Amino acid sequence: MSVWFVTGASRGLGLEIAKAALERGHSVVATARDPRAIEEALGRSDALLALPLDVTSQDQADAAVRAAVARFGGIDVLVNNAGRGLVGAVEETSDAEARAVFDINVFGLLTVLRAVTPVLRAARGGRILNISSTGGVVAWAGWGVYSATKFALEGITEALRLELAPLGIQVTSVQPGPLRTDFLASSSLAQVERVIDDYASTGGASREWAGANHGLQEGDPAKAAQAVLTVADLPEMPAWLPLGTSTLADVRTKIAAVGAELETWQELSRSTDVVPA
Repeated sequence: MSVWFVTGASRGLGLEIAKAALERGHSVVATARDPRAIEEALGRSDALLALPLDVTSQDQADAAVRAAVARFGGIDVLVNNAGRGLVGAVEETSDAEARAVFDINVFGLLTVLRAVTPVLRAARGGRILNISSTGGVVAWAGWGVYSATKFALEGITEALRLELAPLGIQVTSVQPGPLRTDFLASSSLAQVERVIDDYASTGGASREWAGANHGLQEGDPAKAAQAVLTVADLPEMPAWLPLGTSTLADVRTKIAAVGAELETWQELSRSTDVVPA
């Protein structure tokens, strides 16, 4: 059995992953800003260590890792799940609003990686699953800054996979579509304060969609968690794990569009090369 370290584990997908890992007999270090919510949801057991962790704090991340190693002897699987949403047109988004979501989704992930990766390197093995989003591959009007954080996560994950592979550590980007969690609720999804009328049919429409679809999302978080555990048990994890029918459709549409534009503009692209003398 493995030792799982899960961030953002007090609700949503993180909670479901922690629950599924416990049910499969793994030990779980489940972290959140308020670990009491984890124990209330999962109960207390020798296999569960609920710890406080604000992912923007390197000190808290380091302390959580030390506690995990002290309790279970190491860490085998890291799930970087903590994150936050933001909806609003790019121009409407203030510097403070953009930085707040980057602090959690990008810099928070880096903080946890810096704390956990040394443990995996010392063991010359382990798994890292970074929870991205369909929005890490495809950006929509009204989700630009949120998607920017997930695009950043994709770049970090792709490079990390190459850097850690020689050390026996595998890395996967998990790209869930809309899961029926509280992600669209105000507790997880922030809305920018500024409203510009010119974006009513684009960014404004995304605000309305978020409000109208809370609780109606197509994805089952418990099934998504089971998919994450299935991939973590594979001898070779894939680089990307899209979750959900709409995610598959959106990613395929994006790939097809990029391929078509590459064909259309390939001569102009090649024209910028230095011509050999």
